[in-house]
Amino acid sequence: MQIVVQIVLVLSVVLVSLALMRGGSNARHLAIRRIMLVLFACVAAFSVFFPELLTQVARFFGIGRGTDLVLYALTVSFLVFMATTYQRFRHLETTFTKLARRIALDEAEKPWAGSELERRSKGL
Repeated sequence: MQIVVQIVLVLSVVLVSLALMRGGSNARHLAIRRIMLVLFACVAAFSVFFPELLTQVARFFGIGRGTDLVLYALTVSFLVFMATTYQRFRHLETTFTKLARRIALDEAEKPWAGSELERRSKGL
C-alpha cells in the first residue's frame, strides 16, 4: 500500500511541476524557474521515497523532524512567491498607467486644431 501512495505523490509533484513550467516572462526568469521546479520535483520525489533521510537532513540543520523542515521550506517559498507576485503586479500597474496616459493623450481633442467636421466645413 505504501508504494501506491508514494507513486501517487511523485506523479502529482511531477504534474504540478510541469503545469507550473508552462508560464513565463522573459527567458532568464523562465530558465531559473524551470531549474528550481526540476530541483523541487527531485527533492520532493526523493523525500517521498526516503523520509528518514529528510529527517536526518532536518536534524543536521537543527530541526527536530523532516516535516518541520518541509513546513519551513514551504513558508519561505510562499514568501518568495508573494514578493515576486507583488513586484510583477506593480510593474503591470505602471505599464497600464503609462498605456492609459498615452491613449488618453492620443485620443484627446487638440483645441488648436478644431474638430474634423469644422475643418471640412471650412475647406481645410
